[in-house]
Amino acid sequence: MENKQSFGVKSGTEDKVEGASKNLSGKVREGVGKAIGSHRLEAEGVSEQLDGDAQKKVGAVKKAFGK
Repeated sequence: MENKQSFGVKSGTEDKVEGASKNLSGKVREGVGKAIGSHRLEAEGVSEQLDGDAQKKVGAVKKAFGK
């Protein structure tokens, strides 16, 4: 079976996995920021978690439409 996916377009599963990875990385960054008292690092972690959550949702939508 030939893969009809074009280059640069991720599958829903790939988006979900990358989103989960970003979410976990963001949680670690936020925790380190809290531990060392860096508000900037803590905020970057929260932002990365939000990015990860959004990417997971995009992956879920793609999977719902069979991508």
